[in-house]
Amino acid sequence: MSQNIEEEIKPQLQEVFVLSGAPTYTFVEPVEYARLLVSLRTKGRSIVVEGPSGIGKTTAVINAISAAGISNATQLSARKRKDIAQIESMLLDPENLGTVVIDDFHRLSSKTKRDIADLMKTLADEGASHSKLVVIGITNAGQSLISFGRDLANRIEVIPFETNPDHKVEELIEKGELALNVSLNVRAALVSDSQGSFYIAQMLAYNTCLRAGVLEQSEELVETEESFHAVKAQVMEQLRRSFHDRAIAFARGTKLRREGRAPYLHLLHWLSQSDSWSINCMRETDRHPAQRGSVHQVVTKGFLADLISSSPEIQEVLHFDEASNTLVVQDPQFIFYIRNLSWHNFAEEVGFISIEFPSRYDFALSFAGEDRDVAQALFDALVENEVEVFYDLNEQHRILAADVEEYLAPIYQSEAQFVVCILGPTYPRKIWTKFESANFKERFRDGQVIPVVLSTTQIGVFDETGKVGYISWDRSKDFSKELQSAVSVLLQKCGDGRKAL
Repeated sequence: MSQNIEEEIKPQLQEVFVLSGAPTYTFVEPVEYARLLVSLRTKGRSIVVEGPSGIGKTTAVINAISAAGISNATQLSARKRKDIAQIESMLLDPENLGTVVIDDFHRLSSKTKRDIADLMKTLADEGASHSKLVVIGITNAGQSLISFGRDLANRIEVIPFETNPDHKVEELIEKGELALNVSLNVRAALVSDSQGSFYIAQMLAYNTCLRAGVLEQSEELVETEESFHAVKAQVMEQLRRSFHDRAIAFARGTKLRREGRAPYLHLLHWLSQSDSWSINCMRETDRHPAQRGSVHQVVTKGFLADLISSSPEIQEVLHFDEASNTLVVQDPQFIFYIRNLSWHNFAEEVGFISIEFPSRYDFALSFAGEDRDVAQALFDALVENEVEVFYDLNEQHRILAADVEEYLAPIYQSEAQFVVCILGPTYPRKIWTKFESANFKERFRDGQVIPVVLSTTQIGVFDETGKVGYISWDRSKDFSKELQSAVSVLLQKCGDGRKAL
């Protein structure tokens, strides 16, 4: 009987390298743990614990609460409807709350966040010994709270959890090895691919043991002989079933535009490269100017926010904060999945012709001021289809205080894949159109100049135009139909250019 009892209490794989819930055998104090513990012991001072998912914030808070001797803690999550109702009720009657932990803070409404900020300020001013709020959220959760009241900054403790250093991740794996009496031959690779995430380390170690048949603590030391490539392939296949369809849905956006510059796909790709598992979308466009226009379009017009808010499946893995233009991964498994995608194959599966772009712009518009209505309409319609277009009014802030000729010349010479010149009766007489055409005239013979000839002018005025095909635009006909026809041809030309890469 004693032998059976001994066998029953052996640590089992799922208890050691845990995929859900708080670990016991493999709990490791993160770097910020001591500061968290002291803050919990400080009366009246509420705490914000912020940082990427999967790095151990919630586990650290739970363990620190226990270490601080706090017995009356309530743990709530903004992912659960009943908990949200309890949070809102608590805010209406905040007397003697005890210690309340609010996880996934970023998912709460702005009103509830504001009420929490007000309560934190009150508790601090009163030096309340009976109540403390501990908010857990994504990166910049503290700044989000402080935005509701700048005077809150000195009344709360904001503890940013960064990705964990390698020695902490290795400590976690070593604790698991000790509990199971196993030596993982791929430990170094597990540490490296975890990239600071305790959760990812648990997941990879779990699957390594599973492949090696280590399901519980062994009597004798087991030394595994697994291929890390095989472990990763197994994990990716499991994750594919959970995340592939929603990654595809996000990358396609609200509507797939095959000739476009794939703004949603690029946002996802940039996320996969981020150490903090979050990106500021506007700052990323400064680093990737070839996607500036298309990404700016989906962010500022609310398309990105609408895409996420309309899909519960996407909301489980991604969060977008419109106030700060920050896109954040919420699930550590998802970040591992997108980090290890074959992005070229993924882009093809999504349906894009190509994600390689030969030029900074797909089109550069050249026109006389009298025909700005046509230029503006073309710009709006092309940008709507997620292609990059140089249009002077959209670039005024960059041209300002620059040498205009030096700025414009390379755009018309080579930085735009195609130049669209809108040829109206005044085009040959304008100073700037003369300058622009002088810079792109050599590109006619390579098929890189697309004339849009308005019915108000004569084609014979333009020597080069008579030698190439052009788009006719009849001013006397329905404007929207002429626009639609021209845009259709331009997008087809852009797509053909992508296929040739």
